[in-house]
Amino acid sequence: MTRPIIHLIPHTHWDREWYLPLGAFRARLTLALDAVLDQLDRDQRLASFLLDGQSVLVEDYLEVRPDRWTALDAMLAAGRLQCGPWYVLADEQIPAGESLVRNLLLGPGPLGGRARALPVLYSPDAFGHPGSLPLLAAEWGIPFCVLWRGVDTRATGNADLFWWEAQDGRRTLVYHLPRDGYEIGSNLLVPDDQLPRAWSRVAAEVLPRAVTHHVAVPVGADHHAPAPDLGGLAERLTRAVSGIEFRLSSLPLFFEAVRQAPASIATVRGEQRACSTHTWCLQGVHGTRAPLKRLNSVLELELTRTAEPLTALAGDAPRGAIVRQAWRELVQSHFHDAICGTAADEVARAARVRFDDVRAAAGEVVRASLDRLAGHDPDLARERGGQGARLLVWNRRARSVGGIVMADLTFFRQDVLVGPPGRRRARTGGGAHPFVLVTRGGNGSSMEIAPQVLSRTRDVERVDAARHYPDQDQVDRVRIAFPLPAALPGLGARLFQLRPGRRAAAEVFATGDGSVVRNGKVGWAVDRDGTCVLRRTGLSRPFTGLVTMESEADLGDTYSFSPASRPGRRRASSAGKARVIETGPLVAGLAWQLDLQCGRRPEGSGAGKVAASITAQVIGDSSVVRLSMRLDNRACDHRLRLRFPTGLRGAQAVAGTHFGAVRRSAAPAASPRGRGETPVSTAPGHRYVAVARGERGLALFAPGFFEYEWTRGGDLLVTLLRAVGELSRVDLPTRPGHAAWPTPTPDAQCLGEEAIEFGVAAVTDGDLARPSRLEELWEDAFLSPMSHWIRDYHLSEEEAAPDGLTLEGEDLVFSSLKPAEDGRGAVFRCFHANELPGTGRIVLARPLVRATRLHADEAELESLALAEGGRVVSFRVPARGIFSARLEWST
Repeated sequence: MTRPIIHLIPHTHWDREWYLPLGAFRARLTLALDAVLDQLDRDQRLASFLLDGQSVLVEDYLEVRPDRWTALDAMLAAGRLQCGPWYVLADEQIPAGESLVRNLLLGPGPLGGRARALPVLYSPDAFGHPGSLPLLAAEWGIPFCVLWRGVDTRATGNADLFWWEAQDGRRTLVYHLPRDGYEIGSNLLVPDDQLPRAWSRVAAEVLPRAVTHHVAVPVGADHHAPAPDLGGLAERLTRAVSGIEFRLSSLPLFFEAVRQAPASIATVRGEQRACSTHTWCLQGVHGTRAPLKRLNSVLELELTRTAEPLTALAGDAPRGAIVRQAWRELVQSHFHDAICGTAADEVARAARVRFDDVRAAAGEVVRASLDRLAGHDPDLARERGGQGARLLVWNRRARSVGGIVMADLTFFRQDVLVGPPGRRRARTGGGAHPFVLVTRGGNGSSMEIAPQVLSRTRDVERVDAARHYPDQDQVDRVRIAFPLPAALPGLGARLFQLRPGRRAAAEVFATGDGSVVRNGKVGWAVDRDGTCVLRRTGLSRPFTGLVTMESEADLGDTYSFSPASRPGRRRASSAGKARVIETGPLVAGLAWQLDLQCGRRPEGSGAGKVAASITAQVIGDSSVVRLSMRLDNRACDHRLRLRFPTGLRGAQAVAGTHFGAVRRSAAPAASPRGRGETPVSTAPGHRYVAVARGERGLALFAPGFFEYEWTRGGDLLVTLLRAVGELSRVDLPTRPGHAAWPTPTPDAQCLGEEAIEFGVAAVTDGDLARPSRLEELWEDAFLSPMSHWIRDYHLSEEEAAPDGLTLEGEDLVFSSLKPAEDGRGAVFRCFHANELPGTGRIVLARPLVRATRLHADEAELESLALAEGGRVVSFRVPARGIFSARLEWST
């Protein structure tokens, strides 16, 4: 029998932010990495040291010790210090798929030009894994992966190696860490006389699971500096234990040794988020600090579908660099304990500050990019005076779109003077007045469009220009809705002017009266108890009892939901009658309020309170009802959710995920099971979750990530928040034992106000069979055409080039258009939502000089043919695969 060869892999796992903030852990990292570099330098037996799977640690270290770059660079270049390929070790289920791509694209940056990132997709501690991870590994040419949590050992035979197959059929070889995870080898750092017993305990865990005679044993733990005699560990074990070869090794060397693993090892597919006896998966994190997760999703959407396409189409390198920095700050908060909310309050506050900076940077890029698209020069407007007002409408989708646009317009009332009093006198104006919108028709003649006025308020507006102080004014802010006269091409724009006058809308799309709003496709009503009714044209029976807000006690911590010993739900009641706030003809809206006594008062004993102000809008002929909620949580220790009864007991739910969709059956109600972790009945979703049987079905939409539950009784529930006050508790029936060091987290109670957006639509099983249809409805809810108001327009002296990019092809879903990492053109990406291969076309407003197919890591694959004067690129995409291409315009 071949004797086992034990690959001892020295490492440290580093939580960048956790129960302590970044400043504390960075201080500890500095000293630990000093020790690692010194030990690597003096002890050649220590062949390599794994600095976790995230390169941000190099960046953090060099911020404190820039003087050690030469030593660090030498060890990275020699492969003796290994890290990456991630920029940060994210919780992979919460960030969007494009965020995981940006994470991997950022990974090599801190390592310098000579170093190569670890050729292993290393994920030693994430709370479960999406099914797209092997797809990303294949796109980066990474053949190996390391996982711990979430793997169902029943599917793998509890082996330490298995194949993980991506949705497009490609696969990666996975080393599944033992039950003690990446810390198992730290048990071997004991005196010589204790080594045989220590090895016996480790061997009992790793040898029965070994598929080959090569066995990996990580030696390290959370935030651990290397043991002083780490370089001698293999020699000491060889003296203490007979019949086994011990090597100081690395993950790349281990995987090269097992590359020819037996073909009989298991192949698994799809997501890995099982709560098993192997180790905790901690799926309760998906509802923790939910407001932070929702803000992250809004920012992901702002970067991928607004800021990046605008800078990519313009070839705007400086603003592209700003967007890249915004991504860096956003991804830094995707570290798993930060985005999961399983961290000290200081960490969540720091993430929120980073998010605020990301939002501000993206806003600056978008404002300037839309000015350029409109041909507007703010400096000339300030210096020479405006030429009237303009309204730009830009299509954020890669498909042509028509329908109704909503816009905020401002009308000057008075200057706001800043600075010491002097001879200046404030200008005054007349404010808002009746108007129509004017644009050019297809034959060059002007067209007048009558808007619907939705609201009018007093406000203050600041107008910026690069070479001038801001101009701040008191204004009338008027929110309008109006129909597009013709469909906008993908990522295309149209400019409108204002003309004084009044006109009635040419066509009535939506109406509202009593407690009902409707259009030709859908109707929405609010019952006296505050629940809602959805009707769809052609559907005989409506959906009732929708948007039931309910609370249940949550005695858990930031990691795990834990109900009270006697579970019970409290449901909100209506606080007054619903009222129509918009009556059409383009937008019809309802508003109502809900009140709920639940949880515990923040000040002490007694029930707390939750209040919600909700509006529902039916817009044009869209089949999606858009819900806006202003939630005010004044209750602690509870889980707050919205319930949507469907009556579709036994159906499967289809949820959006990274680059596709996943089908899930209803989970059994969670109940404690002895000393193990209780499996959860909730699940993560991205963009949508839908259920249907025949012509009857319901879909819920969100801007990005959300937690939902699909019950055996046929109800969909969406988590609004989990209000908890402890980082970790020890005595939970759903997870006995601490998951972290106990720390109060009062901010995780999520007290205060938040705005939340949802969409609801009636769907069919045909829509679920083609998830691209659900993606279109999601875009309808959250990517309607974007409006940009320019109160004092001045035509730029440089004519703006026409922009636009339209994706054609059945079941193809646009994912991103971003500036290329090397500055050469733009990178387009889409994914295929069908089980069969497909074809597509990219149609552009400006001709290309070159198109190249890429991997997602932006490595070039092959040239793509250009047609129709460089304005069309045709391509093929594998079933459920992704397609990326570099698009280059002439400079």
